[in-house]
Amino acid sequence: MRLIRNAMALLPALLLMANTSSTLIGKTITVKPEYAGLPALKPAANYYAAWNLNAAGISQEAFTEAMKGYDYLQAKKLLNNTNVLTIVDYSKPSSQKRLYVLDMNEGKILFNTLVAHGKNSGLEYATNFSNSDKSHKTSLGFFITLNTYTGGNGYSLKLKGCEKGINDKALARAIVVHGAEYADESFLHNNGFLGRSYGCPAIPEKLSKKIIDAIKNGSCMFLYHPTKKYTAVSKILNS
Repeated sequence: MRLIRNAMALLPALLLMANTSSTLIGKTITVKPEYAGLPALKPAANYYAAWNLNAAGISQEAFTEAMKGYDYLQAKKLLNNTNVLTIVDYSKPSSQKRLYVLDMNEGKILFNTLVAHGKNSGLEYATNFSNSDKSHKTSLGFFITLNTYTGGNGYSLKLKGCEKGINDKALARAIVVHGAEYADESFLHNNGFLGRSYGCPAIPEKLSKKIIDAIKNGSCMFLYHPTKKYTAVSKILNS
């Protein structure tokens, strides 16, 4: 009997030492993370802290929403390139580097640079957004990168909008990633803000090919702004 009592006394300690579960007499006993001394945090919060994204200038709200869409599109098997996630934070002025390309395997920031918004979305800040043709405004939400081509703006990347009524006319509107002289440091230095596009997330010409090649062919791009006109109606964010 003493041997049995000693064995029973050791059982909780043995369970705590297990990584996720232990097998006892043919039954699997799951050890919850909080009991194993691990923080019971949501995955996005774990990544945000572990990758030190606050220091990089990415807001936790933008990252959390981006991760929700990234997971949603991945679960739907719509992403062919899950290695990267692009976040554009349009709550920031165009004078700040508000485009981030994240390595989703190692948590590294591959690129952090300037990016323009649509000319009818605002001057220094983007405050008005649209899905309408010829609006010359930025569309918010989740996009999937497609193939590249060379056109009037040079080497460019097509974008497919994933949210009906919000950005699903991106292809018809020719909303693409491309390089532009009005989206670089020299234009910013001379004017105090970037030039503006017809709705495209235009980036510095010297980085455009490298960024496009890193995110092309099926990765997730999230154009973020905290406006409730978007967050309240996005089926992805509210799924």
